[in-house]
Amino acid sequence: MKPRRNSASRKPGAKRKPKPKSAAEKPHYLLRLYVTGQTPRSLQSVENLQRLCDKHLAGHFSLEVIDIYQQPALAAEGQIIAAPTLVKAMPLPLRRLVGDFSDAERVVLALDLKEA
Repeated sequence: MKPRRNSASRKPGAKRKPKPKSAAEKPHYLLRLYVTGQTPRSLQSVENLQRLCDKHLAGHFSLEVIDIYQQPALAAEGQIIAAPTLVKAMPLPLRRLVGDFSDAERVVLALDLKEA
């Protein structure tokens, strides 16, 4: 049998390799935006939210846009009663926000977004 190596058996003065940053340090946000077709309000909501995510969560988010007219089952499953509605599914806690997301400060505060 070969002896097992552990951290205590490392040569004196040997340097450790730095650990890569874990995903926990920069969480990945899963956002679902429920809209009603291609209305001006829906389009504006998508644009406003995309701009906010690019600024505060660059590279650390997924945005799903769900048209409740075309996929009513998903709206029912998500218990959506108004549109546009944004649901932050991950990281927990789950958050919901209704509106056009033009007030960036309100959205950042409500969804607890932190710059990535």
